[in-house]
Amino acid sequence: MIEQILPGGVSSAALRDFAAAEPLLPAEAKALGRVCRARAAEFTAGRHCAQAALASLGMPSAPLLRAADGAPHWPAGTVGAITHCRGYCAAAAAPTTAFASIGIDAEPDLPLPHRVTDHITLPAERYWLATAERCWLATGERPANLDRLLFSAKESVYKAWAPLTNGAWLGFTDATVTVDLDAGVFDATLHVPPPLVDGVPQPHFTGRFLMLPDLILTSVVIPRSTPRAPRTRPPITATPTPSTRTRTRTRTRTTLSMIM
Repeated sequence: MIEQILPGGVSSAALRDFAAAEPLLPAEAKALGRVCRARAAEFTAGRHCAQAALASLGMPSAPLLRAADGAPHWPAGTVGAITHCRGYCAAAAAPTTAFASIGIDAEPDLPLPHRVTDHITLPAERYWLATAERCWLATGERPANLDRLLFSAKESVYKAWAPLTNGAWLGFTDATVTVDLDAGVFDATLHVPPPLVDGVPQPHFTGRFLMLPDLILTSVVIPRSTPRAPRTRPPITATPTPSTRTRTRTRTRTTLSMIM
């Protein structure tokens, strides 16, 4: 399912039954430590999906440990992201020659508590939610819980932002998300200095979403501004030619339980 909102060149894997996950590698199990059964199951499922996504890229099996901020430390030459919620886990990975960062998120299609919605949204976003609600009352159709869609979109934005900024803080209200329900895409306009990708500022993060009967999935994939090719020794020529220059937090997730 997650593959439907990822571009070509990005590998992914997903799991519904966490019990079907392969056991952790010894180093991963040691890094996880003693945790509750539910946390161990989702962590194991996440590593299972990540290993499968990396294997599709031709990467050898190796422990996927955690960086200082708690995010997965992806193997050299790759970027990726992991997400999980009750009953669903997914991972995506891609080569750094083509992609700068990836963010994915999965959420249950359930309404957010009112206080949470106020905490994560800006006035323009709340106006959009209210307008959509009025349309639903008139038509009797509700495509999904759009407050949860906004939450998920902002989670994916942060996951794509973090690797570009060494984990700098990005709050829920540091970006305004606009959604095109018909096209299945969203755009996040940053209200903080944008990160650079190959020297090019990225003030907008564009993402995709998929609404399922029980799930909302979102993704943000940042391509390289200039695709990188493997370095090779330049040919020796009798007359050198002029070269051209081409443009090339520690954040703890705000969980619903903390706000409720």
